[in-house]
Amino acid sequence: MTHATVSVVPEGVLAYGMQLPVQALSLLTSSPWERVGAGPDEMLAAAQAADDAGFFYVAVCDHIAIPREKAESMSTTWFHPVATLAWIAGQTRTVRLMTNVFVPAYRHPLETAKAFATLDRLSNGRVILGVGAGHVEGEFDVLGVPFAERGRLTDEAVDGIVESWLSEFVGDVGLSPRPVQQPRPPVWIGGSSKPALRRVAARGDGWIPQGTPRKLMPGSIAYLHAQRDELRPGASFDIGMITELVHVGEPTWDLPKYTLSGAPEPIIESLNEYGTMGVSHLQLRFAARSIDELCDQMARFGAEVGPHLSR
Repeated sequence: MTHATVSVVPEGVLAYGMQLPVQALSLLTSSPWERVGAGPDEMLAAAQAADDAGFFYVAVCDHIAIPREKAESMSTTWFHPVATLAWIAGQTRTVRLMTNVFVPAYRHPLETAKAFATLDRLSNGRVILGVGAGHVEGEFDVLGVPFAERGRLTDEAVDGIVESWLSEFVGDVGLSPRPVQQPRPPVWIGGSSKPALRRVAARGDGWIPQGTPRKLMPGSIAYLHAQRDELRPGASFDIGMITELVHVGEPTWDLPKYTLSGAPEPIIESLNEYGTMGVSHLQLRFAARSIDELCDQMARFGAEVGPHLSR
């Protein structure tokens, strides 16, 4: 099924957002301070700091149940994405609410459509549904979902969700409340493999790369556009990028390797290179040792770097 794309990043803008801390305590992605005594208060502080600093979105990830053999590296702490974003929605004003990513193959498409339409209504039109095919086979097994068919199930789920958002009735059943965003909320698709890029070209409104390095982005964007020309000519996409770590200002501690740091100007120049490639939204990661330092970094980025980003 093909459908017209929905763009939410304003033309010429290089928008920026971030994954919320604490929501997912995987050792692969979380900072040490998140795993020692941090909880909902720190998560909310980051969301409100993003709201105050003009961030385009805050994002959360989706896992239901972590297999025992992966629990040591992934942990079992993954706050439910819809519940978390609904809680954040009631305590923020303008920042968009994104999943990076939600696994629609785990649920019936009507249930997902209902959950995110409700969230869109309650947040006055701030939802971005980021989806992915999923990668933890044991999680699929315990949920009774065939891992080998996750690609097909993801495609079918996206089609069903979009159909439910575009029309109140799907066959003989109707779903309300309706989304505030018209014609519907955007669907951004995560992943960096060729199947993921083909899924973006065929069904997505945007792309969220997962680990694509800077030097490979131009080739991936070219592949996405080639697939678009074959599958959905004329479609345009809100293309994302997960950045290197950022630290605005001269550090007083040893930053992780490859962190973009120092005065705003070189950080601005480096990030604007993504805009030149055709990227429209950046998912920022900050080098910080505490929630206070993270919020300070977000505020400095919003004041000193963000206003100078463009594409």
